[in-house]
Amino acid sequence: MGVRLLPPQPMPKVAHQGNDTFIMGQRSLVELAERLNLALSAEQLRRAFLHSSYVNERAEPEESNERLEFLGDAVIELAVSAYLFQRYPQDQEGRLTQIKSVVVSGPVLAERARALGLQHYLYLGHGEEESGGRGRSSTLGDAFEALVGVIFSQLGYRVAVRFVRQQLSGLIAQVAQGDYRRDYKTQLQEEAQRQGLKPVYTLVKERGADHRKQFVVRVQVGEHQALGEGHRVKEAEQAAAKQVYQELS
Repeated sequence: MGVRLLPPQPMPKVAHQGNDTFIMGQRSLVELAERLNLALSAEQLRRAFLHSSYVNERAEPEESNERLEFLGDAVIELAVSAYLFQRYPQDQEGRLTQIKSVVVSGPVLAERARALGLQHYLYLGHGEEESGGRGRSSTLGDAFEALVGVIFSQLGYRVAVRFVRQQLSGLIAQVAQGDYRRDYKTQLQEEAQRQGLKPVYTLVKERGADHRKQFVVRVQVGEHQALGEGHRVKEAEQAAAKQVYQELS
């Protein structure tokens, strides 16, 4: 199912609740720490969500989450690699690498970020907020990596690995079994938006008995279009979106 991007928001205001400083419209970082069962303060967690656009607009010098993103990326790679090595002892290096490349990819980490609601905790600059950055996959994937970076730097490797495995082990199993499907509708939406375009989906035809319907959907983005088929309309939309996304990107 596609993810609806949040509409542009006005420049948020800063508020205070004890030691938990956050932007109005965001959720409390204390709540996030409790929900994820992490022994981290709001200030420690906040570092993971400071987008460079927000930092660049601040008068006071402050570091964005980019360095934490770099650290978290390395931790995730190692944690997933070790898990695959232990969990699938019969698989060869090529297959393990293939599974890992999917699991640690930006779009997949962005899906986990959305599942955790991390978009609600981002600190964005005015222009980034206005352009829909709160729902952008690249920003969310980076936030997930930065969160892992904070966990590693503050709580250590064991806690960080446990968190990564909790978040990604189910996905690893899906990818290993061939059951995982990328959300190409969301990726196409973001790529089209970046180019100033909008995907338009049209149900072209449906055929077959009621218990075995086959749907054909066309998606058009600017001059690009493709047909997709599936047993459900959403499956057909995903198939069509995949083709156009690959052309555009």
